[in-house]
Amino acid sequence: MKVVQDKDWPRLQAALTRQGFRVTKLSSTGGFLRQGNTTLFVGTEDSRVDSIIEIVRETCRSREQYVDASVSGQDADMPVKVVIGGATLFVVALERMERI
Repeated sequence: MKVVQDKDWPRLQAALTRQGFRVTKLSSTGGFLRQGNTTLFVGTEDSRVDSIIEIVRETCRSREQYVDASVSGQDADMPVKVVIGGATLFVVALERMERI
């Protein structure tokens, strides 16, 4: 399972499907900025997990954004710079997976 920023989803989907991975997409919201995210489920063999991780590294980037200081928990009057984006990956071993 991967959680990526909505902005990175189109490139990631294209890269994964080019390599033959099937992807299930769920829209989600998260992080302290409550921005749109995409949660992906990709079932694959253990031997292909590293390939998926490399694709995510190549397509999902962190970026800087200015936000209102109160959103970031600070008491300043000026916007503050925060790092957003990137991806969070969860690699979970499954006892069984079936495609029907």
